[in-house]
Amino acid sequence: MNLTESHAPMYRERLVLFVEVRSLLKGIRVLRVGIAAAVICSALLSVAVSLPARAQAPQYHAPVVAPNDTLNDVKYDYRWELYGGVAYSHFDAGPQLLQGANLGGFNVQASRFLTHRWAAMADVRGYYGTSGAQPNPYGIIGPFVSEHMFLVGPQYRGPSNQHVSMTLHALFGGAYGDFQRALYDQNNHPVPPLAVGFFSNQLTWGSAIGGSIDLNRSPRLSFRISPDATLVNFGGYQVKEQFALSVGLVYRLGKIGAPHKPKKR
Repeated sequence: MNLTESHAPMYRERLVLFVEVRSLLKGIRVLRVGIAAAVICSALLSVAVSLPARAQAPQYHAPVVAPNDTLNDVKYDYRWELYGGVAYSHFDAGPQLLQGANLGGFNVQASRFLTHRWAAMADVRGYYGTSGAQPNPYGIIGPFVSEHMFLVGPQYRGPSNQHVSMTLHALFGGAYGDFQRALYDQNNHPVPPLAVGFFSNQLTWGSAIGGSIDLNRSPRLSFRISPDATLVNFGGYQVKEQFALSVGLVYRLGKIGAPHKPKKR
């Protein structure tokens, strides 16, 4: 038996011992990793428990809007109503013109209430623009015309509540028509108004029959829409019916006594 064979059992014992030691070290490493993992999991669990529950997504809640009490004091007990606005009128500048004039201008009114329903009203309005003319040899096309009206009459307050009020009026007075201001030929010579189918400048009677719708913005202030049928008699030919409309603001002031409470809707 040689030396190698005599030492073989010893080598085998050492190899087995080495494998066992290696396996023990590997088991120790696995145990350390497991302990570390357990410690980390425990720490994360503690943090998760200590944190508040995740907040729910915020839900939309409609804002609470306080009721508008601004119009609660609307009582229609004011002595005066003052109105100013822009105005429109479809106007005939001559007795036989086929093309009317669409004029723009202003409208001013003042009403003095004698009771909660009845008032005396004064109205001033002016309309300005150009009008079609009859074919003519003077080269006049679309000359400038204007109309002013000065009217007075009764006004009646109809159905009304806190938000809206309706009034009616019948106004009478005078109307002045300016038809000749732009009637000049190419040589700057005046042209007779009848040559282009116009009335001559004149003052005549006029009236406006209509009413208004007031949309209250506060107890004193409202927005007014006022349509009218206007009647004039320029030239003495016949009564001309025209349509007029104005929109603007009303301001109320003064008191006429015990309040008249409007109906609530």
